[in-house]
Amino acid sequence: MKFAGSKGPKRLEIAGGAARMAGRGHPWIYREAIVHARGKPADTSGLASGTVVDLLSEGRFISRGLFDATSPLAVRIYTRDERDVLDASFLCRAIDRAWEKRDRLFDERTTAYRAVNGEGDRIPGVVIDRYGSIAVLRLDGDVLSSWLDDLAVGIARLAKKRGIETLLLRNVGDGGDAKTRTLSGREVDGPIDVLEHGVVMEVDVLHGQKTGAFLDQRENRRRVRDMARPGMRALNLFSYAGGFSVSAALGGAKEVTSVDIAAKAHTTAQRIFQKNGIAPSAHKFVTADATMYVEGLAKRGESFDLVISDPPSFAPNEKSKQRGLVAYSKLHAACARLLAKGGIFCAASCSSHVTMEDFLGTLDDQALGRRDLSVAGAFGPPDDHPSVAAFPEGRYLKFVVLR
Repeated sequence: MKFAGSKGPKRLEIAGGAARMAGRGHPWIYREAIVHARGKPADTSGLASGTVVDLLSEGRFISRGLFDATSPLAVRIYTRDERDVLDASFLCRAIDRAWEKRDRLFDERTTAYRAVNGEGDRIPGVVIDRYGSIAVLRLDGDVLSSWLDDLAVGIARLAKKRGIETLLLRNVGDGGDAKTRTLSGREVDGPIDVLEHGVVMEVDVLHGQKTGAFLDQRENRRRVRDMARPGMRALNLFSYAGGFSVSAALGGAKEVTSVDIAAKAHTTAQRIFQKNGIAPSAHKFVTADATMYVEGLAKRGESFDLVISDPPSFAPNEKSKQRGLVAYSKLHAACARLLAKGGIFCAASCSSHVTMEDFLGTLDDQALGRRDLSVAGAFGPPDDHPSVAAFPEGRYLKFVVLR
């Protein structure tokens, strides 16, 4: 797929502030930034999603991207070189370059990772995750939906040369339900096993969260395994499929309590324990609202040597940020009451609207109600989830270790 029309890309004028951000490397142009030459909002109602557009500032070329008719993000930027022809071949070459970087990052002990990270790889809206012999493609928004047929052929070819048999497409519906279909290769009929630093993890690529698993926490799961010590009691809140739980148990924790509101997640977690040679019966799996459960633990005087808190986003948008920070502070204070003296507290946030400094503010002495803990490490997304310097939204993950 190439340009919409025979005269080349549609030309759109953007406001000066947006042009400066684009020049710094930010990959998005919001709809209100598209203006007439006189500075008034421009009418883009005739443009279809997937149309190639050139962005101009005072008539000067700034960048080239794809238009989205349905999203507040009106244009996603793919190149700042006017000589580039933006078509499916261009995108597939960019995908191959991004994937090559991952080829150098991992060995046979890790078979699940992000191969392409959208904006962080300067390919906005394109995410590809590898799970062993399966790759899962996710396209954000409508901007590339009309390009899918051409892209699928190219991506399948890139996957095949890396030993991948199946390419799946993951779509998320309005209700948050995942819908998956096969683009090439054999059909997948259920969960599969992959490796993370030699640890067996079970992944549901058809129905699981994101594209099947939270790959961005892989290195933090390794950190938990390294920090855990024989004899520890560990508490994993919002445990999902038990990645942090099995990591703590493999590190030597004698008892891990996993808390999640979804009972089905515990069934998966128990299978993962067994696949790694750990008896689930030695550990606890609690189906409950984690934020309420910790209050009950504190009232009973329970204490843990290792506490891990990895909730869903408390601040999904800028409007909810302050409310989210209050929720983080309340949760962290409850966790601190459960942490034994000399213990380790691991706190995570997946909200791009909460900066690392914001998050650390929910973990200071006043927030926690204790003065014996210091930040031993503060980590962002791993190497296979890169971000562009001018795109802070890409640095959404925070993982803070306090001792």
